Amino acid sequence: MDRIAPTVTKAEPFEFESDGLRLAGERFPAGDRGIVLLLHGGGQTRHSWSRTGLRLSQRGWTAIALDARGHGDSQWAPDRDYSLQAFVNDLLTFIATLGEPPVLVGASLGGTTSLVAAGEHRGLARGLVLVDIVAKLEQAGTDRIRGFMTAHPEGFASLDEVAEAIEAYNPVRKRRRNLDGLKKNVRLGDDGRWRWHWDPAFMAIGDEPQRFADPKRVEAAAAALTIPTMVVRGAHSDVVSDEGLAHMLALVPHAQVVEVGAAAHMVAGDDNDVFATRLGAFLDSL
Repeated sequence: MDRIAPTVTKAEPFEFESDGLRLAGERFPAGDRGIVLLLHGGGQTRHSWSRTGLRLSQRGWTAIALDARGHGDSQWAPDRDYSLQAFVNDLLTFIATLGEPPVLVGASLGGTTSLVAAGEHRGLARGLVLVDIVAKLEQAGTDRIRGFMTAHPEGFASLDEVAEAIEAYNPVRKRRRNLDGLKKNVRLGDDGRWRWHWDPAFMAIGDEPQRFADPKRVEAAAAALTIPTMVVRGAHSDVVSDEGLAHMLALVPHAQVVEVGAAAHMVAGDDNDVFATRLGAFLDSL
């Protein structure tokens, strides 16, 4: 995928409603090649796709990134429903407004949500890209995700502390020199401390990123996939193992597999250039 030109129109934010919740998203400048719907992982926001969305827009795609319920600018669920089914329902609600099947690109929780929705609803999507997510995940990796997300309930005194926490969790990613971008992932409380930009109730479910989903349901959805599918794995991932990948390919034998060498679980952020190039090649094949 080509590099972005120096001057690019920014994404336009919007809102929609699902199950009585106000949910947020942003639409990058529209193209005529189709829609790519970008779904972030648990604890992230739509801004994790900013560079990818702009690149897709320049390639002629209409890229749309959503904030999941309880994340970013989307409303927190008053009933604390952060089950996988709730995320699937939100996705189905939004796709029904599009008028055409999109290509689904989902990382971690966004990938599991996309996988189940696409597998259970034939014709929902034009293609599927799963970013470091398969049907069978490594417990050690998911435990480490949970440990990171629950480690600082008291928040952070500064953005430097936020950056240190991210670096400790993911040493593969280079630390940012300009920390202003972190403000999209944290919120400043009345007490002057920074906290992650998601509802703390989100972590009441302990098996992130599968969110109480029956493993047999996820496997059945994967086995039902007939659309073009690509699995992108970070070479340093502790969430998707060789065994997990082989299990996934047994369920979805037509899936393409791409490994990004300089990435861990958060592939798009760890090495966006390589990820965007591989994503662009997949989209060109559709």
